[in-house]
Amino acid sequence: MAIRKSSKLPQTAVIKQILKRCSSLGKKQSYDEQGLPLDVPKGHFVVYVGENRSRYIVPISFLTRPEFQSLLHQAEEEFGFDHDMGLTIPCEEVVFQSLTSMLR
Repeated sequence: MAIRKSSKLPQTAVIKQILKRCSSLGKKQSYDEQGLPLDVPKGHFVVYVGENRSRYIVPISFLTRPEFQSLLHQAEEEFGFDHDMGLTIPCEEVVFQSLTSMLR
């Protein structure tokens, strides 16, 4: 299942919003001169998963995978993309870990 086009924004704009908001919000970390977290390698982004909001670093290539897009759609429905909590995936950590291990 792909990300459905929102009536407000095309899919590319939604992905750009996701990437802008997926920095390590709410965590104490070191940042480079551009304001990017030092512990997130280039080509990756941060998501928060589960009740405890555990932090995961995932490759940007996951954004093109239908399985991951389904999670993003769930996140959009539950939280929207206009909040200050970082990109939060509404699923159990075990499910997220299983999915991402299959995608790697």
